[in-house]
Order: sequence, then C-alpha cells, then structure tokens
Amino acid sequence: MGCKKQYVGHDFEEALCDLFPPQWLHDTAKETGLVKRERKVNPIALFWVLVLSFGVGMQRTLASLKRSYEREGDVALSDSSWYDRFSPELVRFLKTCVIHGIEQLAAAEHRCLSEKLKHFQDVLIQDSTIIRLHKMLAKKWPAARSRQVAAGVKVSVLVSAVANSMKSVSLVAERTHDMKTMRIGPWVKDRILLIDLAFYKHHLFTRISENGGFFISRLKGTADPTIVAVQSICRGNSIDVVGQRVSAVLPRLHRQVLDVEVEVPVKRRGYNGKHRKDIMRFRMVAVFNREDGVYHLYLTNISNALLTPDDISSLYGARWEVELIFKELKSRYALDMIRTMNAMVVAALIWVAILTLLASRQIYNLVRRRAEVTGKAVVRFTHLRWSTVFSENADNHLHALLRYLNIKMELIDFYRLYDCQAFDPHVKRQRFREEWWA
Repeated sequence: MGCKKQYVGHDFEEALCDLFPPQWLHDTAKETGLVKRERKVNPIALFWVLVLSFGVGMQRTLASLKRSYEREGDVALSDSSWYDRFSPELVRFLKTCVIHGIEQLAAAEHRCLSEKLKHFQDVLIQDSTIIRLHKMLAKKWPAARSRQVAAGVKVSVLVSAVANSMKSVSLVAERTHDMKTMRIGPWVKDRILLIDLAFYKHHLFTRISENGGFFISRLKGTADPTIVAVQSICRGNSIDVVGQRVSAVLPRLHRQVLDVEVEVPVKRRGYNGKHRKDIMRFRMVAVFNREDGVYHLYLTNISNALLTPDDISSLYGARWEVELIFKELKSRYALDMIRTMNAMVVAALIWVAILTLLASRQIYNLVRRRAEVTGKAVVRFTHLRWSTVFSENADNHLHALLRYLNIKMELIDFYRLYDCQAFDPHVKRQRFREEWWA
C-alpha cells in the first residue's frame, strides 16, 4: 500500500510542492532546455502560473497568461520574449512534468478496492477524446472521416481506480486507431482492464490473459461466438445452449442471466507474411437490462468464482469514470478551448490542462483524507463538483503557493508592472480621438 502523507500548517502548498518539488522543476527546466541560463524567466513561477491560471481562469489567452506571470513573478517581459517561450523545449518540459505527476499520484494509493476485488491490484480504464483544432494544423494532426480540410488531436488516457487519476496519457493524430494507443505487457498482471468497443479485438484479450491480466468488454455486435460450456446455472427456462451460436440462443432465452464459456477466433500477428490462427476460450455473460428491454453481453476472462454476472455488468459501468475525467478536462480546465494555429502552443496547453487536473487531484485527495478522519462519507466528494470548487479557488492557491515559495511582489512592484503592461507596445497604431485630446 502507498504512503498517505499527512500535512500540517501550509497543507495545500506543501501538498503541491510534494507533487512537483521546486528543485525538481528547476532541474527539469534545465535538462529539457527550457532554461539555458539564469535570466528573467523563473521556471517554477512559469510552471505554476500556467497550471493554476490558464484552464481555470476567465481569460484564456497567451496575453492574459503573460500578465499573470508578470504579476506573480515580479518581472516585466517583452511580448516576443513571452511568446517565444512556447517552444519545443516548453512542450518537452511540460510533458516530463505530466509523467512525473502521474508517477507521484500512482505511488500513493488514494482509494481501496472493495472486498469483491480483493484478488486484483487495480481497475484500469482506457479511452480517448478528440480536440478540434484550427484547419491550418491538418498536416500535423489530420482529422478522421472529414471531406474538408480539418485537424484534430486525440488525447488517449489510461485511468487507475486506485490512484484516482491517470496512469498514462498520450497525444496522437485523430486518424490514429485507438488500438495503437494501447500497449499490453507485464504491467497488466493482476489488474482488470475495462475495454471500450473501440478497442475490441480478440488478439488484445488474448495478450491481456497471457500477461496475467484480466479484462471486461462488451461483446461486439458483429461477434457471434460458439457456446462450448455453461459456467453457472441461473433461474429461468432451461434450454440446451452448448454447441450453439449466441445469436441463436438469445431469442429463445427466458432468464435474467446467461453465464457461459465461448470460443472465439484469434488472428496472431504476422511472421514472415503468415498469420497463425488460434481459438481462445473466454467467459461470456448476458444480463437482461429492463430499461432497454435487451440483453447486455460481456466478454471476460474473470471466473464466476470471483465475480458474478451482475458484478461483471456493474463493474463495467464504472467505465463512466473516464468520461467524467474528459468532461472535467474540457469543461473545467479548457482542454477544448485551444484556439491557435501554433502547433507548439496547442501541445503546451494540452499538457497544461492535464497538469491542472493532476494538481487538482492532489488537493482533492488531501481534502478527502481529512474528511475521512472526521467521519464524513467521502464518496459524496464527487469529482465534477470538486473541479468547480477548485477552479473558483485556483487563483487563491496560486497566490498562496508563490508566497510559500518566496515569490511575491511589493506595492512599488505593482506600479512598475502596471506602467509596463498598460503601455501599448504598438508605436505606429492610430489612437481614437488622439488628435483632439490625450
């Protein structure tokens, strides 16, 4: 089990600095080339201004971010100096920070699996969401199924139930097939993957099983496996199902649940231009849904000794958690508010939105632990409600954190800052009524 660190005093500031230590941020900025020598830009202040200003702020422009950085960092920058910061080096720095933040959150287990899942280490959910971009970025991130020139980037995430956050994240072009965003290996051992139909492939399920992992997936509509054995006897009219196709059994089924073993074809990866075909056996569960009036079919390799058919159906419904993360990223942290033709700015702000989510989760976990100590029902601290509260208070967190890091401004600095920011840099621009009064 991971260590649940207790904070005293500057709780929130310490928690954020524990997630992204100041010295680590400074060293990483140098390693990624963001800071080549000590100049005006403070990488620590820049990082926190981006994370706690862009997605949660009312002004979501680079100009407003520049003003926020100048205000919090006690420095005045030229426009060119600020915009030049949105470079491949910044993108590399932010991506490294995302990887670090995910690892830190995963190291401390923030939620415990129920007694029903005691035989498993974690429940993981893989999915993707699309962000529409300016059509000028179509060459770098081409959109899928579009007759016109369009661009879109696919954000693919793997969510951990135990870590209460992301396990991994990647950015690819919208045209990239979902299957290419998932790499199965020994890391799946003793973990359950809840698979979306976009990832449905018998070879994928076989790879998960061969690596000691477990999966639950809806049965694809075009799949029609053969039933080879009955896993458990359920109430209802008994009919002989062994040896028959699923499509032939369902119309005659008059019971709430069907729990059987099926055979599915598996096409192995090619070797020397040849593909070996195998047959694999998996468990198939059909649970009647009263609202839809149809059976919901699930394919899994989890035995009925560990999870009942109703458990399989209910656990698969937990896939909704990844959709809530996407909703949180888009509606609270501006993941879908990126309006620019600059590819570096797009990539940087996507990573910034994800970093904001990670920072939010760190404080959320702290609030949740403290509430748990007082006996409150922590399940009532829902993510979407929390994200609204966090967004409204992110500015306060930024001020408190920078003061905690001894990055602060005096009154005289505000005069100097306003003198710089309010002065229009465009020398030749004609001002309205300039010839009459000033």
